[in-house]
Amino acid sequence: MQKIIENDKGFVMEVDGEPKAEIGFGPYDEKSIIIDHTFVSEELRGQKVGQQLVQRVVDVAREQGKTIVPACSYALAQFKRNEEYHDIWRKDS
Repeated sequence: MQKIIENDKGFVMEVDGEPKAEIGFGPYDEKSIIIDHTFVSEELRGQKVGQQLVQRVVDVAREQGKTIVPACSYALAQFKRNEEYHDIWRKDS
């Protein structure tokens, strides 16, 4: 069973209680969140797990009225591909 849990460094996807994917994020400044890394295990790659994790951070940012600095390459690629993220993409960083 897969579930996404939040910890003090980001979100972790667990499969049967084992961490298999994660996205790290935290404050960039008082108006923005930075995504600093993503990781998806080999067994979960190709299943859109990374996209789910990015979406969770996007949801958090929107709830908090903040923008996102996508500093890791995967998050940046997702922001470039998904026009629906452009409203919260902080590009001046």
